[in-house]
Amino acid sequence: MRRASRRMGSADVLWLTMDRPTNLMVIVSVVMLESVPDWDRVLGLLRTRILEPYPVFSQRPRRPRHTVGLYRWEDDPDFDLERHVVRTTLSRKGTGAEADAELQAYIEEQLPRPFDQTRPLWEVHLVDGHGTGAALVFRIHHALADGIALTRVLLGLTEDADGVPGDLVGPPATTDLPTLPVTGPLGESASTGAVASGLRLARATTRSAWDRLRSKGARAAVTDAAILTLRTGQVVSDLLLTTNPASAVGGVPGQRKRVVWTQPLPLPGLKQVGRLVGATLNDVLMSAVAGALHVYQDEHGRDPVDLVTMVPVNVRPLDEPLPRELGNRFALVFLRFPSRDATPLGRLALSKARMDWLKASPEAALTFALISVIGRFPAAIERRVVDFFANKAIGVTTNVAGPREVRHLAGVPVTGVLGWVPGSGRHTLGFCIVTYDDAVRIGIMADESVVPDPEALLVALEDEVALLVRIGAAGPTAPRRRPRRS
Repeated sequence: MRRASRRMGSADVLWLTMDRPTNLMVIVSVVMLESVPDWDRVLGLLRTRILEPYPVFSQRPRRPRHTVGLYRWEDDPDFDLERHVVRTTLSRKGTGAEADAELQAYIEEQLPRPFDQTRPLWEVHLVDGHGTGAALVFRIHHALADGIALTRVLLGLTEDADGVPGDLVGPPATTDLPTLPVTGPLGESASTGAVASGLRLARATTRSAWDRLRSKGARAAVTDAAILTLRTGQVVSDLLLTTNPASAVGGVPGQRKRVVWTQPLPLPGLKQVGRLVGATLNDVLMSAVAGALHVYQDEHGRDPVDLVTMVPVNVRPLDEPLPRELGNRFALVFLRFPSRDATPLGRLALSKARMDWLKASPEAALTFALISVIGRFPAAIERRVVDFFANKAIGVTTNVAGPREVRHLAGVPVTGVLGWVPGSGRHTLGFCIVTYDDAVRIGIMADESVVPDPEALLVALEDEVALLVRIGAAGPTAPRRRPRRS
C-alpha cells in the first residue's frame, strides 16, 4: 500500500543538497563477521528490522518543482530489496591486517559512487572472503538519518548470546559529551519550525544551566552566571573566528578516498593511563589521535600544529526508541586536537581540558540551531555557509561506545564494527573510534590527493596507543587495602 509523501526535515534537506564529487554525503559502516552467514537469513533481517520499522529505506527524495518549495520523501513504486544489495567475494587470502587490506581496497572502490536519487539512497554489500569470515558494508545517504541513529538501526540487526535483539551501541552518543535536551516533533521542515526547534534547544540548555545556578549560593551563582555568559560569548567568537592552520593534512580534496583501520586494541591499559590524570577513555583516545597527527606532521617536514576536528553530539533522548521517520538530530562541536604538543601526557591533559570545556559550553546548542535553519537557505547561500564552518576543520571524528559482550548477526559472531560519517567543504581526514567487546578499533578515512599514505598515520596511531598503554602500566596503582583486624 502506497503511503502519502511526507515533508523532509530541514536538516535532512541540508545533507541531501550537499553532495559534491569531492565529498559525497554518504555514511559508510562496516560490520565484520567471524564466518560467512546464511545470506538469505541476513536479507530477512534487513526486511524485518530495517525496511518494516523505518519506511525511509524504501522511499526516495522528491525535489520541489520550483526554486522555493518543500522537499519530500515518497515511496519508490518499484522498490525491490535486491536492487539495493550487492554480493561479492574477496580472495580469502590472509588474516588480520592482510585480510583487512583487501576489504579496505574494495570499500575504496565504492566510495566515489553517487546514489541514483530516483531510488532510495542506500545499499548493502554482502562480502564473502574477508579472510575466513565475511563483512557487511553499508552505504547510506546522510539525508536518511544521522550517523548516531544509523548505527543503532544497522546494528539493531544483532542479537546477544541469548538471541535477544537490540542496539549494538549503548548509549548512542558519539562522545562522552552530555546528550542535549530537545523537545518538539521530529522532521519539522518549515523554516519557522526549524528555527523554533533550534531556539527550544538553546532555551532548554540555558534554562538547565540557570536552574543549576539557582541551586547554589548567591555568590557562587553570580560567579557561575558570569562564566556562562563569558563562555557563550567565547563560543560565538570561536564559531566565527576559528581557523584551521595550514598543515601536512590540509589542501583541496579530490574524489578518491582511502580507508584503513587498526586491529582491535585492548582497553584496560588505555583506561589505566586515563586514571593518572583523571581522564575519561574518550579523552585518552582523542589524545592518541592527536599524537598520531603530531608524528605525521613532523615526519612530513611540517612543524606540528593543533588541528581542528568536528565532533557530533547526540540530541535524541537516550531512553526512547528511534522514530520511524529517523532523520537528522545532532549537533556539532569543534575540538582542537593538541597535536602540537610533543609529550603524550601533555596531549592527554590538554585533551581532557578541552573536552571538559566543551561539556560545559553551549556550543552544541548553538550549532544545532544553526544546522536546523541552513537547510532552508537557497542552495548557493547554503553551500557558502556550510563551507564557511566546514573549512575550519580537517574533518569529522566520531566515538561510539559499544557493548562489552560479543553480539551475533544471523547466528554469526560480530568481530568488529566501524563507521565513518562524510566530510564536507575542504575536509580531508576523518576518524571513527568504536569500542566493542572490551577492545577498540580506530578507523581513518583520508583524501588520497592530500593524505595519500594513511598507512603512515595508522602506524603512528598504533605506536601512540602502545606508548600510552606502557605509561599506564608504569604509573602508580591503587594501594591495596589492609585487612581489618578481627
